[in-house]
Amino acid sequence: MTDTARLRRRLADDITGHGLTEPAWRKAVESVPREEFLPDAVFRQGRDAQGMTVYRPLRRHEVPADEWLAMAYSNETWVTQVDGVHAGDATGPVHGLPTSSSTLPSLVVRMLEAAGIGDGDQVREIGTGTGYSTAVLCHRLGDDLVTSVEVDPVLGARAREALHRLGYAPTLVVGDGLDERRAGIEFDRIVATCSVRSIPYPWLWQLRPGGTITTCLSGWMQASGLVHITVREDGSATGRFTGEETAFMLARPHQPPPRPTFTIHPGVPRPTGLDPARLWSWTGRFLAQLAAPSAELLGADAQVILLDTATGSQAWTEVDGVGWTVHQRGPLPLWDAVERAFERWEKAGSPEQDQFGLTVAGEDQRVWIGDPSGPGWSLPS
Repeated sequence: MTDTARLRRRLADDITGHGLTEPAWRKAVESVPREEFLPDAVFRQGRDAQGMTVYRPLRRHEVPADEWLAMAYSNETWVTQVDGVHAGDATGPVHGLPTSSSTLPSLVVRMLEAAGIGDGDQVREIGTGTGYSTAVLCHRLGDDLVTSVEVDPVLGARAREALHRLGYAPTLVVGDGLDERRAGIEFDRIVATCSVRSIPYPWLWQLRPGGTITTCLSGWMQASGLVHITVREDGSATGRFTGEETAFMLARPHQPPPRPTFTIHPGVPRPTGLDPARLWSWTGRFLAQLAAPSAELLGADAQVILLDTATGSQAWTEVDGVGWTVHQRGPLPLWDAVERAFERWEKAGSPEQDQFGLTVAGEDQRVWIGDPSGPGWSLPS
């Protein structure tokens, strides 16, 4: 029989190597049995014959018990749902975007540490998922201080069953975590295990002054940044990005619309001094997303394609022998906006993401560089 306590200690050692510092979180990782929160099937990511990403179901009974436990205690993300299809219901390979997973434990714990959660804090978790992170919170704080919200009723029911089976009894809610509100509760911390394009205002309304929101700010280019903001007495909030290369799946209401069959159309060409490969760096992609938030980023290396589904606007690049040429088409000059963003960033000293911040005030949400008076971009509403 496999010694799961040993596997949990080894996982805690692995997470410590990825930046875990607080003993209370390590103790939670050593105590919570992650295998209890994996469903009976998960997806493995691969490529199909055309080179497209594909997710193939792997069922518990198809692998030896020791191998399944090794998977559960690896510091990896296991996708459990793709475009609403649960791995256990898949009859074959599935194409699409992951919509739920058992997130790698180091990311879960890094986020909880970044949130500054301490004894006595009333915490609201957005995205129960499999329930593992909820159990870690309950072990650290106690059941009565944890509220977790899950939009998918099937996932919510499975998480509830696993949590109750292990003796955890947090407040579990099935609903839209971006909008659902708990009357009479004022939270100290909100943490989200999904990404958002902008901060949902109901989150601000449920926090006491001095309370914090810790979430990944992401978008349709799949760029991401972990941000930690504090609510002020006047209801506004401000804070900074941690700079960690952290990403969660976009919340379902914030995902891009279905992309039609894509064809590159001729556009107006011009030379560009911006090397398209710079958009693939962590900070470069984030800049491009801030500059053109309604566009998706396709292609690779020097071949970059920006596509705005709503307007049909396109921008695409090619190497012309001595530099790069960009072709633009449609009402939104996407590449112009990206170029201006890089120019403003370079003028500010080309800082990494830990020099970025976010302020939410009234109807405006603004990402800035350096301090709130520095260069910045408004987030989509």
